[in-house]
Amino acid sequence: MDKQGFRTMLEGRKVPADKLDAALALADRFEQYAKQTGGFSTQTAWAFSQILIAEGQNSEENFITLARYGLFIKNNTVFVAFLELLDGGEAQENLYTRVAERYGDALRDEVFDGIGVAPFGLPTPEKPRYMQPVIARLEQALGAEACRALIGDSLRDLPDEYYAKERELYLSCQDVDEYIARKKQMFVAQLEACQREGRLFFAQDVTDEVLAFVRDEPEIGGGVRVGNVVYETKIPFLTKEYLAETDPTLRRYYYCHCPWAREAIRSGEKVAPIFCNCSAGFHKKPWEAALGQKIRVDVLTSVLAGADRCRFAIHLPA
Repeated sequence: MDKQGFRTMLEGRKVPADKLDAALALADRFEQYAKQTGGFSTQTAWAFSQILIAEGQNSEENFITLARYGLFIKNNTVFVAFLELLDGGEAQENLYTRVAERYGDALRDEVFDGIGVAPFGLPTPEKPRYMQPVIARLEQALGAEACRALIGDSLRDLPDEYYAKERELYLSCQDVDEYIARKKQMFVAQLEACQREGRLFFAQDVTDEVLAFVRDEPEIGGGVRVGNVVYETKIPFLTKEYLAETDPTLRRYYYCHCPWAREAIRSGEKVAPIFCNCSAGFHKKPWEAALGQKIRVDVLTSVLAGADRCRFAIHLPA
């Protein structure tokens, strides 16, 4: 392991000096583990995460270190495997807190009974069995509309400051249509930069086919306004694989972004489609930041419910 090189990278990422040695030791330990268990792979990364969970070392900081190590060694498989463990890892704990805040400890304890909160860093294939029973019990206890409202602001940590530029962009535009058009332009430019620089867009390769698909789909990356509703379609999680796949189930699997539901599509397990309102909340956040007020976003179709894409209706103020 090139410890000095990785140290330099971590210093560039502003990792505190007193945490560098621990980060280097963790990356070295993972590298040794991978060598002993068949090399770098998604399965190796997820098995190592189980070890960290068992040891109580499954902190966000440690998984960020390991994802950065994947970047450092230019191994996208390692990077994406640990990125998946970080992505949305806070969702179930946030749900646990939100149920208690809005409906009390008794209901929270009832819907989480026998399940608990999944440990941070739990490998993706195991997440549906933690989330599905909770969502099913919540929908039964609250009814569909109240359950939808509970998770409709998203279960992700989405700080307002992350979306500050949305407001600036919106105010710089003449109207909503210009805002949508510029969002699309910026999204395509971001993908083009990833391709040009050989970087992943989140977890996926950006190929010519991916770029053509996004450019030709007006609802992806911007949306299409019809009256006071903007229709927006989510980009597939793995667009290259989605476009190449012919099996309907696997196409839906490659499309889904949610680490708490994705593996349920491939395994045949069930996660209630109402859970996709969490994704609607993810799409709602930038619009609320841009407009400076609360709005409603509805799930029109989702791959979790059997559709071939996830599509949302963003309701603008009248």
